[in-house]
Amino acid sequence: MNLIPVRSFDNYIEANILLGKLQNEGIPCFLRDEFTVTIDPILTNALGGIKLEVPEDHIWQARKLLEEFDRERKEQLVCPSCGSHEVEYISNPAKSGNWISNIISYLFSGYSVSIKKTYHCFHCGKDFDDLTR
Repeated sequence: MNLIPVRSFDNYIEANILLGKLQNEGIPCFLRDEFTVTIDPILTNALGGIKLEVPEDHIWQARKLLEEFDRERKEQLVCPSCGSHEVEYISNPAKSGNWISNIISYLFSGYSVSIKKTYHCFHCGKDFDDLTR
């Protein structure tokens, strides 16, 4: 059975949620590099993240379902400022906090890990920690 990656993730939570959704629809699937990325997140970029893979004969059905899941998730996200659904959860290095602590962390541990994830509205350009009104 030839497995084809259909999506890549930087954390195991979202990867396992979509794995379960595809399995509930009867699509056999597998997460590659899940344990490596979970144990050592620094390797995420080097490995290409956690890869959700499906057999070649289920690729189109899986992609169609993933697009449907994405559309449903996007409909649930609403910007509290303008009401737009053009909202994504993104990494925002500009909001990562104290840059002095980042430099000290880099000098003493070899890398800086302080990148904050926020919700960003691509319609009005505002960032939010949560989407409650």
